[in-house]
Amino acid sequence: MDVQVGDLLTLKKAHPCGSFQWEVLRIGADFRLKCAGCGHQIMIPRSQAEKKIRKINGTNA
Repeated sequence: MDVQVGDLLTLKKAHPCGSFQWEVLRIGADFRLKCAGCGHQIMIPRSQAEKKIRKINGTNA
């Protein structure tokens, strides 16, 4: 899966704030994701993140 820093991901389940969009802040063994709706940041293992991704929207720059 080709995920880059700055990509906007659409996940299968919504965050409690209602947003499906997450910005990738860091990649490696873990991903650091930032919710596009409320700004909450999470660290999630790569294997879990790759299962939850529905769509990669490319860089938002």
